[in-house]
Amino acid sequence: MVRGKTQMRKIENESSRQVTFSKRRNGLLKKAYELSVLCDAEVGVIVFSNTGRLYEFSSTSMQNTVRRYHQYTKDVEVRPQLQNMQHLKYQVANIAKTIELVEVYKRRLMGEGLSSCPIDELEQIENQLEQSLIDIRQRKGKLLTEERSMLHEKVLQFEDKQLWEQREIVPYSPSSDISDVETELSIGMPIRGTTRSMKG
Repeated sequence: MVRGKTQMRKIENESSRQVTFSKRRNGLLKKAYELSVLCDAEVGVIVFSNTGRLYEFSSTSMQNTVRRYHQYTKDVEVRPQLQNMQHLKYQVANIAKTIELVEVYKRRLMGEGLSSCPIDELEQIENQLEQSLIDIRQRKGKLLTEERSMLHEKVLQFEDKQLWEQREIVPYSPSSDISDVETELSIGMPIRGTTRSMKG
C-alpha cells in the first residue's frame, strides 16, 4: 500500500502532533548520530518542543560544539573585513606606484633626470612637449580672440554712449535745418517795364 504525501503544515490534532513530533525527533537524532559516526563529523542538534522541553544530541560535547559554532561565525564576520583590508592595501600600493611614476614623468618633462632616459623615451617626451605647446598656443589664441572681441564690444558701447550724450547736450534749432536762400514771392502778372528794361 502506497503512503500519501504529507502536507507540510501544522497538525491541528494535538495528540497526532505529539506522536509525529516524537517519531520525527527520534528519526532526526538517529540521522545525526549516523552522520557523526559514518563521516566523522562533529554534529550537534538542539530541539525544543512546543511545550518548551529540550532535546539535544552532540557527537562530542554540546558546549564545545556551540563554542566552536560561535568562533566560526565570528571568523566568518571578520574574514570579509580582512579581505577588504587586503584589497584596500593593494589599492593603496597601486596608487602609490602610480603617483611615483607620475612624479618621475613630471620631473623628466621639467628637464630633470634625463641622463638615464633612453632615446625612444626622450623622443616620446619631446613629442609630448611639442603637442602640449601646440595646445597651449591654440588655447592662448582663443583667449586673445575672445578678449579682443570683448574689448571691441566695450569700445563700441563706449562710443555709442558718448554719441548719445553729445546729442542730448546740443540744443535743437529748427532754423539750422533750413538753408539760408533768399526768395521773393509775387502774385500776379509780371510788370512790363521791368521786362523791357531787362530786354534792353
